[in-house]
Amino acid sequence: MSESSDVIAKTIDHVKRTLAGDSSGHDWWHIDRVRKTSVVIATGERADLFVVELAALLHDIADWKFHGGDETAGPRAARDWLVQNDVSAATIDAVCGIIANVSYKGAGVPTEMPTLEGKCVQDADRLDAIGAIGIARAFAFGGHFGRSMYDPEIPAEIHESFAAYKSKGGPTINHFYEKLLLLKDRMQTAEGKRLALQRHQVMEDFLKQFFAEWNATPMIPDVHLQ
Repeated sequence: MSESSDVIAKTIDHVKRTLAGDSSGHDWWHIDRVRKTSVVIATGERADLFVVELAALLHDIADWKFHGGDETAGPRAARDWLVQNDVSAATIDAVCGIIANVSYKGAGVPTEMPTLEGKCVQDADRLDAIGAIGIARAFAFGGHFGRSMYDPEIPAEIHESFAAYKSKGGPTINHFYEKLLLLKDRMQTAEGKRLALQRHQVMEDFLKQFFAEWNATPMIPDVHLQ
């Protein structure tokens, strides 16, 4: 086994142990899907596969959503782990830079990735937030935090700052309009853009059916952001 393969194997075990028991949609299987998709995208983009795979594996190791809103927790936990495993300083910096910038921060907040490897991981992470699995994860997350499924009296919002986005607590359906439906147009790689088109349509179809059933009508109502 090569040195990089050994680090990857150890990191897989570490992430599995750390995220065991998660019910919010940020479990090991989310990580595994993002890892696999990242590698597919990175192969096509000719990116550094070691950096991409490590960043994908560690991108939710200490997600701010579960650490009191501390957006430094993830990069810090990843750095500690990689230092323990004698990963080179350049690789550690590259991986932690990706983790620090991977998260969506609100509809009005730019989240551009400075590196090709970061773009691969960010696209893969966002692909797992849309489509059929994205729908399932959205409701798992909402249930985990005790959020209502939908409340027509609470409109979706455009969050113009990360602070506003972090403090949100609206119904799960609002999350589609505040984030999920916006991700298709934020893809940065050719494969990410291709895969996002079909997954986006799955969400559009779901919402059309959801509102038809909610309103006992075949017509989907206009949903406006405030």
